Amino acid sequence: MSKKILINGKEHEFEENLTLIQALELTDIEVPRFCYHDKLSIAGNCRMCLVEVKGAPKPVASCHFSLSDLRPGPNGELPEVLTNTDQVHNARKGAMEFLLVNHPLDCPICDQGGECDLQDQALHYGINKSRYKENKRAVDNKNIGPLVKTTMTRCIHCTRCVRFTSEVAGTEELGAIHRGENMEITTYLEKGMSSELQGNIIDLCPVGALTSKPYEYHARPWELRKTESIDVMDGIGSNIRIDSKGSEVMRIMPRYNEDINEEWISDKTRFVWDGLKTQRIDTPYIRENGKLIAVSWDRALTLLTKLIKKTDPGRIGAIAGDMVSAEEMFLMKKLMEKIGSNKYDCRQDGSILGNQYGRSSYIFNPTIAGIENADAIVIIGSNPRMESPVLNARIRKRWLTGNLSVYVIGQEHDLTYNYTHIGDSPKSIDLKNIPLNDFKNIIWLLGDDVFLRDDGTDILSQVIDCAEKTGSIREDWNGVAVLHKYASRVAGLDLDFLPQDEKYNAQKMASSSEIELLFLLDADEVDAKNKYTVYIGSHGDRGATDADIVLPGACYTEKNGLYMNTEGRLQATNRAVFPPGDARDNWKIIVEISKRIRKSLNYINFEDVRAGLRKEYPIFTNINHIEKDNFQSLDRLSDKKKKLNSDVFSNTITDYYLTNSIARSSKVMGECSMQKNSIEIKNG
Repeated sequence: MSKKILINGKEHEFEENLTLIQALELTDIEVPRFCYHDKLSIAGNCRMCLVEVKGAPKPVASCHFSLSDLRPGPNGELPEVLTNTDQVHNARKGAMEFLLVNHPLDCPICDQGGECDLQDQALHYGINKSRYKENKRAVDNKNIGPLVKTTMTRCIHCTRCVRFTSEVAGTEELGAIHRGENMEITTYLEKGMSSELQGNIIDLCPVGALTSKPYEYHARPWELRKTESIDVMDGIGSNIRIDSKGSEVMRIMPRYNEDINEEWISDKTRFVWDGLKTQRIDTPYIRENGKLIAVSWDRALTLLTKLIKKTDPGRIGAIAGDMVSAEEMFLMKKLMEKIGSNKYDCRQDGSILGNQYGRSSYIFNPTIAGIENADAIVIIGSNPRMESPVLNARIRKRWLTGNLSVYVIGQEHDLTYNYTHIGDSPKSIDLKNIPLNDFKNIIWLLGDDVFLRDDGTDILSQVIDCAEKTGSIREDWNGVAVLHKYASRVAGLDLDFLPQDEKYNAQKMASSSEIELLFLLDADEVDAKNKYTVYIGSHGDRGATDADIVLPGACYTEKNGLYMNTEGRLQATNRAVFPPGDARDNWKIIVEISKRIRKSLNYINFEDVRAGLRKEYPIFTNINHIEKDNFQSLDRLSDKKKKLNSDVFSNTITDYYLTNSIARSSKVMGECSMQKNSIEIKNG
């Protein structure tokens, strides 16, 4: 139902279930607040959002005053709300004065300075003197881990952090002890926080009580250059803002996108930035007498040219890593075809998931936002909390409504929401075991670890069969959802960056004596045992350690590139800083190699590369668009004869914080890993 009200004398109409503060926001009236947040439950602690309601004895808190509570006047007049009267202004000034009673004068040394809600509101509602002569309250700081720095004397008890950890993160690690002036926000037992989303409380804190420990005293907000980009730490492509100063990335912040990450990002996304500048490869290397020595670009490329020319094209292969852009894979595929080889693979983990059954067989078809329309989720061979914490928070958000049933087939984990464990092997994927009769929008979520098994395609076939029988595949809903862990995987499948013969997949190529020369394009998760390996990448990690030629490339904050997220949505990274030293963009390296071997790819600049990509693969044309696929290919896969074995499902992520070369180079991620391991040992 809708309701008409007067706001400052003007008539407006809203849905009756809105609160006053939501209605005022829709009319572009700014209401100050500290405790209210539209993604969290209502607390009503700070009293800064006071407004005047005609007929009410005193100002009301607009954050928890519903429009349905407004009553017409004695003669049937429309209810009236006033936001700019002296009474409202004085009430807000009074609330601000109480908030500042104990707040320390830390602004010159506070990391929140320049982007502090308390500073901003004090400008409008603060007074230039204090009427209180008593000593200010002092609170001990809490050590809650390596990510969040606490200065609890600044805390104004808005409880945003408490509500986030209990409602969104699902860990309930923060809470309040004592009452009144003695109230403190703490982890109770003063232990480190374990949530993979804990960094978001830094953004939520409206004062400087919770700030970033790694970012402490690094820079001021007005010194930073801000670049909109996307994250590549996992498969969902969270929207981020990269803040840089000079040639260094200073911090990474979330960017609002309701369809993907809302306004949250994982801790790996937020804090991995210190790994961008450590263990960097900034000059070419070649191996001589068993040791890597620094050389010029010309010498490294000359040696590589000789190796390519003396090697049979059928014995040359290429593996693309998990954070490679679509343009780079497109160029590498072109280069391999020019050389005369069709041995290349984007699945360095050894996955058997291909594209032969159409796009809908390898993307998250219901979409991430579509989770909120689901009434049941069957999770198969996946641990979404480790593989995609932000997506897992979306599942929890839907579960909190009480209208979602979750079933798990695979290992049991703490997923932050309740679920029914059906079994631990593919034999449990049977409608006799899962009570799904009363559900309409069912999501069948498969982790991509499923496709590391020999029967991975058979499991997918069985899932599609179950999905069809339960009505989960229809014109308005496709419930088959593959959750990819890696940023480059869907684009690689779209580009057909796959071997024509499965005996030459990434893992087999890396250990095959038939492949004499292997290109590792940012591929650090394979153990290459080939005669010669050429590593093109940014960090001195596993891929570079055993390489014979190392060519320094750019990482995701240093290049423009296209990525497909797990739901098949096209997104783009934007360059925030330039690669260090003599490092070059990966696309430039590949183009230069093609020129050296006299098989030029005929691309002069990056715009030409992207235009060539879009001409051959139009699916990479529309940013933020998901290309839908028909269901006929799923029907073919459903008809496939299934051979399921009884081996239990396993998950490959053993340490969430150290899953790629950038994370392994990060001191902060290393500290998080150590804390996590110590907690697990204590819990034994």
